[in-house]
Formats: sequence, C-alpha cells, structure tokens
Amino acid sequence: MHSSLWNDIPSFWYLILSALLFSLGVVGFLIKRTLITVFMSIELMLNAVNLSFVTFAHDWHQVKGQIFVFFVMMVAAAEAAVGLAIIISIYRSRATLNVDQIDLMKL
Repeated sequence: MHSSLWNDIPSFWYLILSALLFSLGVVGFLIKRTLITVFMSIELMLNAVNLSFVTFAHDWHQVKGQIFVFFVMMVAAAEAAVGLAIIISIYRSRATLNVDQIDLMKL
C-alpha cells in the first residue's frame, strides 16, 4: 500500500500553517514600511489562503478548490508583474520605497 505524506499529516496542521502564514503576512503588511515588504506580505497572505483552499479541496475530495487556487495563482502572477513595474516606476521618480515618504499627489 502506497502512503503519501499528505495523508499522513492531519489537515488541522495544514490549516494551522495557513493561519500562521496569513498572520505573518498581516504583521508584515502593518509593521513594515517599505513597498517591497508590503508587496511580499500580500503575496504571503495569498499563498496562505491557497494552502487553505487546497487543504479543504483534498478533505472534501473536490477539484473546485484546486481550480480556484490555479486562478488565484494566475492573478497573483499578473499582480506581481504589474506591482513590480509600479514599484520600479515609483522608485525611479521618488528615489525611495518608504511608504511614509511616497506621496503620489506631489511631484
């Protein structure tokens, strides 16, 4: 009989890991003041939610959660490309990535 690691670990632990990753993302978003760190924190929160979706999809034997994760990953990839382009543009025009010092209404 073939046993996989996914079946050996209870789903509860995956959900705890997901909650921990999401909490770290929230803390990073609220505490850090650089745009790159804020951006990475948002990505960490997205991945934590994806882990929850995959866990529930596995538990309930549904493919819908995994399909939804695929679409979230596609949107996150597009968001990463556009977000990094915006961050580079802001850095070139303002010479800083500190959130407190960036005021887009002033030139």
